Amino acid sequence: MGEHPVRTALLELIGREGAATATDAARELGGSTGLYSFHLRRLAEAGLIEEIPKSGGRAKPWRLAGDSAETAFPAPAGSSAPSDNEIAPITRGLEDESYRQWLERRDEAPEEWRHDEAFSQIVYLTPEEMEGVADVFRAVIAQFRHRETNPPSRPEDAEPVAIMARLFPLL
Repeated sequence: MGEHPVRTALLELIGREGAATATDAARELGGSTGLYSFHLRRLAEAGLIEEIPKSGGRAKPWRLAGDSAETAFPAPAGSSAPSDNEIAPITRGLEDESYRQWLERRDEAPEEWRHDEAFSQIVYLTPEEMEGVADVFRAVIAQFRHRETNPPSRPEDAEPVAIMARLFPLL
């Protein structure tokens, strides 16, 4: 499987805590639950971790699969949580792949979900204005974040929706 900073951090977290969910990983390591959910599934496919049987709820706790994780995927000495610079390209790649899959399969979605709200615009901003725009996006998204970890708060017809905003200067 090769050494991968996110997967290494996940294995260390699970080894230290005994078990972890994608939400636990996002809280401890930073980044999104979707990123960690993806990598937890890859680690499980490789036989390094296994899902803990549970009763109800959406959370998927994972534990090491025997002692195979340490030998098959050793953590480098002195390693810590992956940095934003290590996570960002992985996250962007997952976002791009998710959008490609959406475009290929949107005809399979129920009629009311067959559109998206993708947009792109170049605007001229100062660094402070760019930060302000990002703050507005974060504030809007924050209104809905509790629904990820609190399923009863979701409206009956709510579905997971990816929201991606990338603000960067054109060099």
